[in-house]
Amino acid sequence: MSAVSAAPPPLLQVEDLSVEFRTRRGIVRAVNGLSYTLAEGETLALLGESGSGKSVAAQAVMGLLDTPPAHITRGTARLRGDDLLSMAPDHHRLVRGTRIAMIFQDALTALNPVLSVGEQLAEMYRVHRGMPRKAALARSIELMDRVRIPAAARRVHDYPHQFSGGMRQRVMIAMALALDPEVVIADEPTTALDVTVQAQIMQLLKQLQDETDMGLLLITHDLGVVAEAADRITVMYAGRTVESAEADDLYTRPAHPYTRGLLNSVPRIDRLGKPLIPIAGTPPLPTAVPEGCAFHPRCPRAETRCETEAPTLRSLPAAGQQSACHFAEEVHHASVG
Repeated sequence: MSAVSAAPPPLLQVEDLSVEFRTRRGIVRAVNGLSYTLAEGETLALLGESGSGKSVAAQAVMGLLDTPPAHITRGTARLRGDDLLSMAPDHHRLVRGTRIAMIFQDALTALNPVLSVGEQLAEMYRVHRGMPRKAALARSIELMDRVRIPAAARRVHDYPHQFSGGMRQRVMIAMALALDPEVVIADEPTTALDVTVQAQIMQLLKQLQDETDMGLLLITHDLGVVAEAADRITVMYAGRTVESAEADDLYTRPAHPYTRGLLNSVPRIDRLGKPLIPIAGTPPLPTAVPEGCAFHPRCPRAETRCETEAPTLRSLPAAGQQSACHFAEEVHHASVG
């Protein structure tokens, strides 16, 4: 009998990722046991309030955390089987940009203010592809055209401050896509942009994703952006995954009180005329995460066991849906609102 060939490894598989910051005020456990898988052509959203650990998790995968104070205490992040977290720094720098790239949330601070955008894009080709300066600049113009920047041949010599916020974000997207990476991490790519420009940026990302079949990891707190773009969603709270599901399942039947609270606290077409219901309280300080379920001080469903017993992430009847709540089945069967 012929041997059965092994299934290829996932595009990106993060398992049990934990990151802490060791400070004078104590240890901050920013990410605590995060796991997810990203497939080719898929958009996975990491969703949660500010301080939930989304950006730190992404920076850990990209190798952008400074040590000290940051320390990756456990976990793996495998890009087609290659563990990014155990790579030597020089090797990781070669992978960064060529196989996995990141779009930062503040393009004005991420771009170098004293270099033209053309120079910054061309540097990618000169460093990683060994192109001569003229050829690299020509490729930069092509890239700017690709992300729909008007008059690219002229604007390639402009500086970041000469572009609008939406155009700067397109430059950041161009930089991330320059070397045709397999995975792009978009960290709040529509922050500080108006709604129309947000829609244009997300549409552009989708078009480019369809062209290249790249995996897109979308980090955001914006439920509207997630609803339009994501195939699957991982909801984070206080550094942990509290729910993971297909986008449609999560929006129609959330299985964690925190997810349900997020959905009830934003305007929605299917809840016209109903008042918004904010989540009580505030997220915990990173140095003082409560015992048991971290969400219990804000949770309307909390009982005594929630104060001492941390729930595990467990599967629900909906295919692929998981929730870290002692009462997940009850929440899951309740309608939103």
